[in-house]
Amino acid sequence: QVQLVESGGGLVQAGGSLRLSCAASGRTFSTYTVGWFRQAPGKEREFVAAISVRGSNIYYADSVKGRFTISRDNAKNTANLQMSSLKPEDTAVYYCAARRAPPVTTGTLYDYWGQGTQVTVSS
Repeated sequence: QVQLVESGGGLVQAGGSLRLSCAASGRTFSTYTVGWFRQAPGKEREFVAAISVRGSNIYYADSVKGRFTISRDNAKNTANLQMSSLKPEDTAVYYCAARRAPPVTTGTLYDYWGQGTQVTVSS
């Protein structure tokens, strides 16, 4: 089992950057795929990015490709989402999630979730 805690959210102007972190408990973090999802008010949760256990396979939603970068540091039990060129439409609560299987874009297939961190991008 793994527990996830996100941090790094905040208010930023359009065009700015933020770095989200996902800290995991437990000694088996390196065996979990990590995904980032987001949910804006009134909208369904959507996939943002995912990274495999060793970081060799990475996937992005088309809407963030070229602007966001997902990474992980298994020695530190952390995963990060570097967000650049932020747009007002990136405003959402961002969640990290984990599963003990290859990366997928479907949120319901992830077993563990953090509590979320708010990202607000002003125009």
